Amino acid sequence: MDKKILTVQDISCVGQCSLTVALPIISACGIETAILPSAVLSTHTGGFTGWTFRDLTDDIPGIVDHWEKENISFDAIYTGYLGSVRQIDLVKNMFARLSAPGCLKIVDPAMADNGKLYYGFDQVFAHTMGSLCGVADIVLPNITEAAMMTDSPYIGEGYDEHYIRMLMDKVLALGAKTVVITGVCYEPHKLGIAILSRGDKEITYYYHERLPKSCHGTGDIFASAFTGAMVRGKTPLEAARVAGNFTLAGMKATSEGHWYGTQFEKAIPVLLEELSK
Repeated sequence: MDKKILTVQDISCVGQCSLTVALPIISACGIETAILPSAVLSTHTGGFTGWTFRDLTDDIPGIVDHWEKENISFDAIYTGYLGSVRQIDLVKNMFARLSAPGCLKIVDPAMADNGKLYYGFDQVFAHTMGSLCGVADIVLPNITEAAMMTDSPYIGEGYDEHYIRMLMDKVLALGAKTVVITGVCYEPHKLGIAILSRGDKEITYYYHERLPKSCHGTGDIFASAFTGAMVRGKTPLEAARVAGNFTLAGMKATSEGHWYGTQFEKAIPVLLEELSK
């Protein structure tokens, strides 16, 4: 039977992030993709000014009620940026009401980077996001998010595997089954994706080239491709390879001066090639 994924996050109408990334990437994986927008913004907030914002929190319960009435359920539910504690609680409710048997619940706790929470978030939000991760099958934090959710010290560089293992163990202690930490760097020219599931003795890594630049939206690109690959039957390590190589290809394809996003569209052939392996 064909699979269906629901992704819950905001729509930034311009900016190549959130739902404008998740919908085309998961669809390119050959999987029916349903969306539940948490908010609508004219652009993302990273570098644009004067952007518009409409909170859709109050619309979510009615949408979920309608889907439940129509017996609509999903084989995977993937969450990205959520704007409030109330939205996190609504997602927990969705997990309980809209999950098909064996539903894969994937949480990207998109709330922080480079040692700081995003604008408007506080430690209460971080702890509440940690509780959502506790009912997920797979959690996809960066190092900052893992530290914030677990009240751990943030170390931006010069850390070792012991530090990463500590963070991963603490995220698993929240209740998640598997944690995948992105952006792990032990050597200057390589980035690692670290994977640890309950019961694993050792961390598994997938490494790829580290580019001398950054692009907006790479976390959303990685999480979307990872989710699509998992629902296609890949293991977490295989999904990390697919998503990591695709994200890297998108960054390489991004034109000089294209400052507000990653031109992942140019790298879709790489995604399809990686999925076929």
